[in-house]
Amino acid sequence: MVILGISKDSMTSHFKFAQKLDLNFHLLSDPDKKVHEAFGVIKEKKLYGKISLGTERSTFVMDENRVLIKEYRKVKAKGHAREVLKDLRELSD
Repeated sequence: MVILGISKDSMTSHFKFAQKLDLNFHLLSDPDKKVHEAFGVIKEKKLYGKISLGTERSTFVMDENRVLIKEYRKVKAKGHAREVLKDLRELSD
């Protein structure tokens, strides 16, 4: 299994974040938002009445042939990893 994280942040920012949290997976940088656009995660967000474009936190599960088998939209960090792990176990049965 391969786990990747992708955001618009710089590689320097990713490196610091990964070190701080002792992550055991790779973080990829997508500053030109090509991957974000391909997965449809650039969305309008509203904060204090102001509308801007931002990233909708999402998780995508693909098989070894890069076929999308599960997606999670509007992800909240708390409990999400547990939910994905449960689903992965069920998918592998």
